[in-house]
Amino acid sequence: MLYRADFETALYSPDGKYILSVLHNGNIKIWDANSGKSLKTLKGHTSYVNSAEYNPDGSRIVSASSDKTLKIWDASNEECLQTLKGHKRIIYSAKYSPDGKRIVSASLDTTIKIWDANSGKCLQTLVGHTKCVNTASYSPDGRYIVSTSDDKTLKIWDASGGICLQTLKGHSSYVLFAEYSPDGKRIISASVDKTIKIWDANSGACLQTLKGHEQTVKTASYSPDGNCIISAGRDGMIKIWSAK
Repeated sequence: MLYRADFETALYSPDGKYILSVLHNGNIKIWDANSGKSLKTLKGHTSYVNSAEYNPDGSRIVSASSDKTLKIWDASNEECLQTLKGHKRIIYSAKYSPDGKRIVSASLDTTIKIWDANSGKCLQTLVGHTKCVNTASYSPDGRYIVSTSDDKTLKIWDASGGICLQTLKGHSSYVLFAEYSPDGKRIISASVDKTIKIWDANSGACLQTLKGHEQTVKTASYSPDGNCIISAGRDGMIKIWSAK
């Protein structure tokens, strides 16, 4: 099935019925996953949209933009419910907590912000990275946050206290992406240095370095059962790795 749009990213809704896509023109589209029909277009950001994702129950969408704002949308219609302001520069990512009560955002302003997903209030600003923060996401139990930065490090934060618990060093260039394994015991990271690294989430030790991409690795994620890893690089390749 061909979806006729200039996609930047695309992902399924939690129930698998819809596909959410971020387009090069800055709009967000919702598609019927079976028919491929375009259902809704979310418009409101005044600059490029860098990420968008559903909350855990699929009722809302959060988007992050180069216009320095986050927007929360009603997923059943095209209504923007809230615009969250506070970052001083481009926002690269926004992720819901596992319970859907919090949003964590990462910005070029070197900070991470935690927001109340209902009120839109900024609850905490996490400071510690020295360069652009590319991503920030919660652990499966919601207790921790992992962030990545152009300062070549990952940081693990206490999600409730906002304290930096560990700084993970090992990549030789910008770290673009990181997330926890489904069981929360590992962290996987992707870097401009063409490698993927697997880290022990408790000790912070680097357990493995996966090499094979010929250019920047943009993302790397575990399969739902944790047995495989899928990665995407700017070399045009998608690789599947054994996580065992």
